Amino acid sequence: MKIELKQITIKEVADGYKNNDEEGVVGYGKKLNIRPKYQREFIYKDDQRNAVIETIKKDFPLNVMYWVKNKDKSFEVMDGQQRTISFCEYVDGRFSLNNLYFHNLTDADKEQILNYKLMVYFCEGNDKEKLDWFKIINIAGEKLTDQELRNAIYTGPWLTDAKRHFSKTGCPAYGIASDYLKGSPIRQDYLETVINWISSGKIEKYMSEHQSKPNANELWLYFQSVANWIKAVFSNYRKEMKGVNFGALYNEFKDKKFDSIKLEKEISKLMQDEDVTRKSGVYQYVLTRDEKYLNLRAFTDKMKRESYERQKGVCPKCKKKFEIDEMEADHIKLWSEGGKTIAENCQMLCKDDHREKSKK
Repeated sequence: MKIELKQITIKEVADGYKNNDEEGVVGYGKKLNIRPKYQREFIYKDDQRNAVIETIKKDFPLNVMYWVKNKDKSFEVMDGQQRTISFCEYVDGRFSLNNLYFHNLTDADKEQILNYKLMVYFCEGNDKEKLDWFKIINIAGEKLTDQELRNAIYTGPWLTDAKRHFSKTGCPAYGIASDYLKGSPIRQDYLETVINWISSGKIEKYMSEHQSKPNANELWLYFQSVANWIKAVFSNYRKEMKGVNFGALYNEFKDKKFDSIKLEKEISKLMQDEDVTRKSGVYQYVLTRDEKYLNLRAFTDKMKRESYERQKGVCPKCKKKFEIDEMEADHIKLWSEGGKTIAENCQMLCKDDHREKSKK
């Protein structure tokens, strides 16, 4: 099936809008069949219908829609019928919002609604392809991902070039670093990941600023730099590396020198440590030294009770007596110094002393 993304205004869609038993539901100069035979009836409740109009009035983006292009140059709404009928009915004066019909609005407000741009995928294919595609995006519940929605908003030459690198089966990014990236390139997971890396989480801002640029060379070169850095710093690949936020590590540590042999020895040791329950966090830990990435195994309730009874409820730091729920388990010998999460290495400290020790 051939698919092309276009921008269509509400004014264009509402032109010639009719909703009756004889003509069915049509619009776009009577060239658009808004409710084809494979579509369901209009089912939006009033609050859902009103939410569509509020979204348009606030100039927020609606989800992309899918139209099928027929051989006679007419069109069918494959996905987006409920939204299309909602705004067409409003423009046609069929219902009011906050006690205001469309004809009650100021000329400026009317123009804002009529000039609102919809993102529409025009699809060409035979009847079987149309029905199969409809089932995929509707019946099977396959929703557009966040990045697919962003792509619909920030379309342009930059995005076209970025998708060439990150959004196709067998794309260059897949060949270079598929071992480190989770998800699917065609569902835009690769593109979302690398934009998230380079923008430090500000994906929409980055796409907005680059939307009109002629190419995505900056993004592609950045991605290659991250991939090369990963391979240089972490010499031995493990499956736990897939999905690690290497972009954040690269951004913070790219200018620091590391002994990859020494790092590999430490990583190997940590992978064998039973107290480390999140093995993928090892890569962040060896650079940041933040134990939160490791999700270290906690002392069991049995270990805590044994320690509490052994201490007779007395905190070894302040020498005061507490109830067990007023105390917290602590490693006598720190985990970072080789201490294990075992009963013999467990002591119960009062909460104040435990937190004070944790600060050091």
